[in-house]
Amino acid sequence: MQPADIRADTPMGAILEALPGARRALFARYHLGGCSSCAFSHDETLAELCARSEIDAGEALAHLLASHEHDERMWISPADVQAERGRFRVIDIRTREEHEAVAIPDSEFFTQDLQQEVFAGNPSAEIVLYDHGGRAVLDQVAWFRGHGLEKTYGLRGGIDAWSREIDPSLPRYRIEVEV
Repeated sequence: MQPADIRADTPMGAILEALPGARRALFARYHLGGCSSCAFSHDETLAELCARSEIDAGEALAHLLASHEHDERMWISPADVQAERGRFRVIDIRTREEHEAVAIPDSEFFTQDLQQEVFAGNPSAEIVLYDHGGRAVLDQVAWFRGHGLEKTYGLRGGIDAWSREIDPSLPRYRIEVEV
């Protein structure tokens, strides 16, 4: 499903698939989807969620689409990172086990110490964050940007895309339960 195909009667699961930042956008504006008291099911439509939350569905849909446009500017492709590799600080936000098993060469594993170093460092630094498949990275990119690191980007498709598009020697893997 493409963002332009989303309507008020679209199930939330399909919206979350098409708009990876939708949960963040709904929580930030309407306090929906962030905890058990404001949760929604993947089968519930946007219109149903809005009706029970007393929110205008058209307004919520417009907000989701605008948020998605904003999110699109936070992505960078594997090819763009590879083309200017020395320009970016590449940081792995996956688990330590994943990083130790397979990582983009010369990337750094994100730790508390690295976080403190990066946040106290050059606010003009160009940073690329990556996860496994690009599903959770935009939340981290938004967090970095919120701390003044405006040139932080998420690797579109994560290490999985890097392995497919840039370095096929990196083993691909599947996550059984992705959060």
